[in-house]
Amino acid sequence: MKKLLCVAAGIILLSISSLQAQNVNGSNYDYTGKELNTITTAVPFLLVAPDSRAGAMGDMGVATSADVNAQHHNPSKYVFNENKFGISVSYSPWLRKLVNDINLLYLSTYYKVSDNDALSFSLRYFSLGDITFTDVNGESMGSQKPNEFSIDLGYSRKLIDELSIAITPRFIYSNLTAGQYVEGQETNAGLAGAADVSLFYQQDFGFKKNNKMNSTLRAGLNISNIGNKISYSSGTMRRDFLPTNLKLGVSYTVEFDEYNKLMAGVECNKLLVPTNPVYAKDSITGHYVVDAAGNYVILSGKDPDVSVAQGIFQSFGDAPGGAAEEFKEVNWAVGLEYSYRNLLFVRAGYFFEDPTKGNRQFITVGAGIHYSIFGLDLAYLFTVDQHHPLENTLRFTLSFDFASFNKQDIKSQGKMQMN
Repeated sequence: MKKLLCVAAGIILLSISSLQAQNVNGSNYDYTGKELNTITTAVPFLLVAPDSRAGAMGDMGVATSADVNAQHHNPSKYVFNENKFGISVSYSPWLRKLVNDINLLYLSTYYKVSDNDALSFSLRYFSLGDITFTDVNGESMGSQKPNEFSIDLGYSRKLIDELSIAITPRFIYSNLTAGQYVEGQETNAGLAGAADVSLFYQQDFGFKKNNKMNSTLRAGLNISNIGNKISYSSGTMRRDFLPTNLKLGVSYTVEFDEYNKLMAGVECNKLLVPTNPVYAKDSITGHYVVDAAGNYVILSGKDPDVSVAQGIFQSFGDAPGGAAEEFKEVNWAVGLEYSYRNLLFVRAGYFFEDPTKGNRQFITVGAGIHYSIFGLDLAYLFTVDQHHPLENTLRFTLSFDFASFNKQDIKSQGKMQMN
């Protein structure tokens, strides 16, 4: 176990070091010969779908029906919740085949102030467990418990009956090295502030009057983690981008009768941060070419050392491979959810990321049971190609939804759902 902890510590230090260093290579090749040009950011844990419902549908959630975990996917869904108040807790083990103390915990809650307004709160906590840090000679530098967390406060409001908007400020804390020295520099916890801006559209249709067959079209947009760059060392001028992300999706739900319902959806994601360019090399020496100011000369692509605002707009056209590479930076998710009497749920999904941009490809399945005010959802992930931290891991979400705070109303709600 101690050996595994040392290896884990090395991985963390290497990750931080790579974030701090200037990437002058731009692209490489993997063992299959495919060109690699992955986009790296700080605090990637912010993009992990924390709840089991979305986790069972390929991480799809921006345009699904409203639930208590909408804070991560699309907070503007909260005003479409039928209940007034809800709270949930999610747990996701991490790298369970290697260690047993790395996990992601997520707490989410909302309160509908009125039919048109809702407030929400969430806490995301990622623990890397007990890690023994060692120096280059293998000597112990002590044990620490690196961790990261974020705190969100959201406000959502209906603009019209079918459309809502939400603003979600976020505080981010990332302490991965506990003050250890990396490449001769003392590290510290990274701090950042960010915000999400989201929209949600929901339209109901009734297209078979005889058997009361109904359907619902939903569409969602969320631009998340718009915030300042983050640094893990006070001794360097380099700061790294947060994982600013554009998420778009659509879903369609068909109610076959009063008991059976099926939802299908598709979602796409794109990081709104600069792509690594390809730098010019001297054909004789093989060294990178620098200009009079000592900067590397870019052969194709654009300079990634820009402001946050410029990086967002630049991300739509800065890939060195042109439009073809830009399209490869879009990740896709599809998901299905079948429900019986809004009591039993069966879910499945698929997530795809291009092999040149990270190669995350996995299939997900899951189930849930919602009885009265209580809900329990489970998710399981199968990888298609390379390994995934959540591979063959069971995740769960425990939730409670209340129609009101009045105890008698809560009892009545439970009796109605039982009937």
